[in-house]
Order: sequence, then structure tokens, then C-alpha cells
Amino acid sequence: MDCKKRKTLINVTAGATFLFCLFCFAGCKGKKPQAPPPPPPRVSVVQPLQRKVTYYLELTGNTQAVNTAQLVARVAGYLDKVFFHDGQMVKKGQLLFLIQQDTYTDSLQQAEGQVLMLKAQLQYAQSQFTRYTNLLPDKAASQSDVDNWRYQRDSAEANLMTAIANEELARLNLGYTQVTAPFDGRIDRRLQDPGNLVGSSTTNTDLAQMSQIDPIYVYFTVSDMDLVRLLKNARGIPGVAAKWPFWAGLVGEEGYPHQGQIDFTAISISNSTGTLPMRGVLPNPAGKIMPGLYARVRVPVESRVAMLVPATAAGNDQEGAYVLVVNQQNVVERRSVKTGPLEGNLRVIEEGLAGNERIVVSALLKAHPGSRVAPEGENAAMKGNR
Repeated sequence: MDCKKRKTLINVTAGATFLFCLFCFAGCKGKKPQAPPPPPPRVSVVQPLQRKVTYYLELTGNTQAVNTAQLVARVAGYLDKVFFHDGQMVKKGQLLFLIQQDTYTDSLQQAEGQVLMLKAQLQYAQSQFTRYTNLLPDKAASQSDVDNWRYQRDSAEANLMTAIANEELARLNLGYTQVTAPFDGRIDRRLQDPGNLVGSSTTNTDLAQMSQIDPIYVYFTVSDMDLVRLLKNARGIPGVAAKWPFWAGLVGEEGYPHQGQIDFTAISISNSTGTLPMRGVLPNPAGKIMPGLYARVRVPVESRVAMLVPATAAGNDQEGAYVLVVNQQNVVERRSVKTGPLEGNLRVIEEGLAGNERIVVSALLKAHPGSRVAPEGENAAMKGNR
């Protein structure tokens, strides 16, 4: 009986132990293991670059032809021929219009004949004057005869001078029948067609207009404050002692692809606008820059050492311009800065940086102020700009 009770007790104990272990196993299986915290995001950082930077004035202006001429008919006649196509580039001295020449050719021939006749009269009067002068000592001629031939000689000489002037005028009028280009340039459309009577009124008849566009002028104005900065760093007055370089960009162009020189400044500042007109010269061999175009102008003012960061690293918000800086504890900080002009793909930083900061240049959305990051590549991003 005791043996049977002992066996029952052992079975109950074993069962209880099994149930306890099963309960503990089920309880442990219901709890999930806690995951470790994620690593800080990796961001690329660079240190600011210090180098010499040129500062510019950015202005606006417009282009204008170096020379502009209105071609007119200076003599009356029917327009005979036109020797150009509208809008064509022409050379200095190239024949453009021909006015009927018959009348002017005849006038020139008549004037030339008059000159020949008066030359003969002068020679005869001179010979007679000499002859009677030689006869006077022998009393073979009277003083009145000598005085008469002196008068005839002087009159013939005066008439010859008048005839020569008329001949030159006739030759000049004949030359005016050929209208030529006064300079190299582009000619506009013709205003008169062959067969029209031109130059017959008291005012000259316009035939066409042409412009010299190589080189071409760019006119712009500078404020009095900017002029002070410009003169402070200039070596001379444009067009007098030295020429300033400038760059220009036209509508639809990126940047300032055209380089020229400033060759003129006005002698006084306008009282009404407080600006000084200036002019630059741009080479235009292809003739693609037309007069009257809007132009963006950039004039160098000074050069000095400045601090630069990649342009993508500088941002703006309601508080102003800023960059994200990683401190010694690898924590991101927002640093307010004063930005300057772009220098290629770099942005000039005028104020706010000491020069030894680590500037975030990538993964900016992950680098929140106050968050911890893993910085890498402190110099890689700036190597291409050194």
C-alpha cells in the first residue's frame, strides 16, 4: 500500500513539473526579442574651400550698331539698277544702287569741252600779251594794247578756273549716280525699286539703311555707388588710360559667353537717374548679334580671397540662408550664413563660417538639425574645384 502511494506521488510530481515547464516555454515563446537601434545615416561632408574670387557688377543694357547710315539719292534721275539682296552683308565701296547716268555723262563731257576751249583761249591771250609786251620798248605797240591783252589773259584764266570747277562738279554728280557702301556692314531692305524717279524733290530720297555690326556696341549704365567701387579698383578711365574687360549674355543664352572691352564712359552722372552711361565693344564676326537686343552685362569689380562651398550645400528657409554643419559629436547643426555670388558650381560664403567646419553636401534630407550622423569623405567633394 505504501509502495502504491509513493508511485502515485511520483507521477503527480512529474506531471506538475511537465506542466510548469510547458507553461514557461509558452510564456517565453510569446515575447519578441528587442531589435538594436539603427545606425546613424551616412552623409558626405566637405570643408570650405578658400581661394581668390573675382566679384562682378551685374548690369543690363542693349546692343547698338557701331555705325548707321541712311543711303540717299543725291542727284535726280530714274533708279536704274539695284546690286544687292535685302539684308545682305556688304563691303565698303561696294556698288549698291545705280541712277540713270546719261544726263550726267553728257554734262561732264560738256564741262570737259569747255575747259579745253578756255585753255586754248588762255594760251592765245598769254601769247598775245607776251608779244605786245616785247613790242612796247620799240614803240611798235601801244600801252593800251598791252593792257588789253593782260586783261584778256586774266579773264581767260578766271574763266578756265570756273570751267574746271564746273567740270569737277559734273564729275561729282556723275559719281553720285553710283551709291556705294560707306563701310562694311549689313544693308536693310531697299526702299526704292528700279524705275522710280529719285532725288527730284528738295529733300533727298531715302534708298536704304545699313549698319556696321562687327564689332557691335553694348550700352549700359552704372549707378554712382557702383561707379565708386569700379573706379577704386580700376587702373584708368575706359577709353583713356586703360580698357576694362566685360562679359555679356543675350536673351536665351546661358551665362555670359561674349567677352569685350569697355571703351567709353560719359563725362558726367545723370542728375535725374544717378547713373553713368557706359559702352562696351563686342566682336561680332558672324553678325549674329543684332542691334537693339537686350543684354546682361557683367563687369569685374575686384578680386579677393573668399570661402566657398558646393552650391548644393547652401539652402534657404524663412530664417535666411544656411548650411548644415556636423560638429565634433557628429551632431548636425544649422548654421546661418551670408551668401555671395556663384563661382562655377560653388557658392561664395561671405559670413557665418570659420573655415574648418564640416559641411553636409549629400543626404541633406536625412541630416536634420540635432540628429546624429556618420560623416564621410571630408575632402572628396572639393577636389575637383581646387
